[in-house]
Amino acid sequence: MKVIILASTMEAYSILMASISVVLASLCMMKLVYSLWWKPKIIEKQLRQQGIGGTSYNFVYGDKLVNKKLMMEAWSVPMSLSHEIAPRVNPFIYQIVKTYGKVCLSWIGTRPRLIIGNAEHIRLIMNDKFGHFQKPPQNPLVDLLTLGISTLEGEKWAKRRRLITPAFHHEKLQGMEAEFLASCCNLIDRWKKLLESDGLSEIDIAPELQSLSADVISRAAFGSNYKEGKKIFELQKEQVMLVLEAHQALYIPGLRFLPTKKNRRRYEVDGEIKAMLREIICKKQKAMQNGESGNGDLLGLLLQCKEEKGNDMTIEDVIEECKLFYFAGQETTANWLTWTLILLSMHPDWQDKARQEVLQICGKTAPDVETLNRLKIVTMVLFEVLRLYPPVIGLFRYTVQSTKVGDISIPAGVEVFLPVLLLHHDSEYWGDDAQEFKPERFAEGVSKASGDQMAFYPFGWGPRICLGQSFAIIEAKLALAMILQHFSFKLSPSYTHAPHTIITLQPQHGAPIIFQKI
Repeated sequence: MKVIILASTMEAYSILMASISVVLASLCMMKLVYSLWWKPKIIEKQLRQQGIGGTSYNFVYGDKLVNKKLMMEAWSVPMSLSHEIAPRVNPFIYQIVKTYGKVCLSWIGTRPRLIIGNAEHIRLIMNDKFGHFQKPPQNPLVDLLTLGISTLEGEKWAKRRRLITPAFHHEKLQGMEAEFLASCCNLIDRWKKLLESDGLSEIDIAPELQSLSADVISRAAFGSNYKEGKKIFELQKEQVMLVLEAHQALYIPGLRFLPTKKNRRRYEVDGEIKAMLREIICKKQKAMQNGESGNGDLLGLLLQCKEEKGNDMTIEDVIEECKLFYFAGQETTANWLTWTLILLSMHPDWQDKARQEVLQICGKTAPDVETLNRLKIVTMVLFEVLRLYPPVIGLFRYTVQSTKVGDISIPAGVEVFLPVLLLHHDSEYWGDDAQEFKPERFAEGVSKASGDQMAFYPFGWGPRICLGQSFAIIEAKLALAMILQHFSFKLSPSYTHAPHTIITLQPQHGAPIIFQKI
């Protein structure tokens, strides 16, 4: 009898477990179907009902494959010496906006991406003070490139922003003048020696200006120099390529835990970068404790703030901010300067005007920060280069809840793409000559350069505008002024005009320039 009851109980238990398994499997399947099909189609319908055109949802991949195909085709062929670069740099975005208008729908995998190229809508999004728009959630492998304050949200972001902002005040930047100058002098001396000892006249300025910017950020942010930070820069470049590869691939949850060769390398690089930064931080802490170094550089200020009462910032947080200083501080300014020398080589009349201004105001003496403010033509040139060749060609936001932007109702879970490059080239705001290099647009400043001030936002806008804007402008002005003081330059016959993006906008095949001492 007991055997029969036990058998019946075991059978009932087996049936119960089987039923539970079926229910769980059904729930998982329903969740999967909802995520991969129903949710994208519901959001697509909500946006279509508002008259928003664009591509239809393509199961799982969205527009990824089309985007990749168009990009590979565009990047396989160089272009003429024209500034109409949007069709080559991001052909998919260019074509979809041309076809469906400045507000249109595309897909990044299963996630809807709303492209918004209207200045008024962008202003409302960038000025968001309620936290409706945040940074998009990322593939966890992409998060390995996490960069400090740029990825924080809410009160944590606001607190960190208040903490770091004083490091970029005018008087702090003036105190870094010697570091800026030392880096620029080293560049000028190195180029002079290349021209004299080796009889060279052609220099690929892209890696040279990367080294310059790396040296500036190392000295001004960490009180060291490029040699000390060189390995960090190299590792960050490798990590960028590894992260981009992960970003472009179809992500399957849990994939990051597989011990593949690429995954192992991603974590190794991340560990190496953090270990090197931790060593730099420890050296700085010891120097500060011994009274050898204060808070004259950005790292010193961060460490001083970390010790203040009520501050919950950890060494790990400091490391993340250092990663941001190293990466953002180098990449954007280096590419900005590279495109500036390329464009001044293409437009020698403006090169002559800028040089005459520098020699008239500064002579052959290296300018200080106050003198840089008097260089109006140099400033106009730099802003026009930023307009035509912005280092970051687009910004991303993500709706964490349903929200209204002007006349558009955007559901939760939508990625919003703000096309910096397209707006900077838009004839509606810049006129029929929008594709031409005309620095005189900025003769009366940024606010009067276009039909709408929001049409120019290379450093972002609103509460999250780039903290390092003034730092980058001082570096770019000083470097350009000193190069103009000592050299004239033109494009090498070997130069190939091929702008493309690897995080930032850069020349695909380098930037060989022919220099002559003056």
